Amino acid sequence: MNKEPMTNYGYELLCEELKNLKEVERPNIVKEIDIARSYGDLKENAEYHAAKDKQLFIEARIAELGEMLANAQVIDPSTLNHTKVSFGSTVKIINLDNDQEMVYTIVGGIESNPSRGLISFGSPIAKSLLGKEEGEEITIALPSGESDFEILEVGYQPIDFGK
Repeated sequence: MNKEPMTNYGYELLCEELKNLKEVERPNIVKEIDIARSYGDLKENAEYHAAKDKQLFIEARIAELGEMLANAQVIDPSTLNHTKVSFGSTVKIINLDNDQEMVYTIVGGIESNPSRGLISFGSPIAKSLLGKEEGEEITIALPSGESDFEILEVGYQPIDFGK
């Protein structure tokens, strides 16, 4: 798996979730399984099967988070030069078809929140923007079709994740 860029905020989110799963959720599900087991016949014991399913989900998520953290590349966007669009850049673009302006900040996949203007570096819009400079015109394939945009501004602003 390739390195996954993310900010320290995203890395800390993953660490907190992993800690909660290991220290709270995993011990709780073991207790639930023991309680359900005490109800008797395991073949017809819905509580037992539900608890075992939850345990499988928790263990899979722990493994997934472990892999994500192992592949994390923590980047401090404030240390990067934002003359070209890069990870952590805030980009103001204008749709040349309808003069609609949009502002996006490029973040890691787990940090993305399009409703806040935070888009994943792997999204089609971000991929079209990466490496470009102010004044460049680009074509972006959107669900509604291709549109032409001009990059109005590229820079760094502290990222508001809406904690």
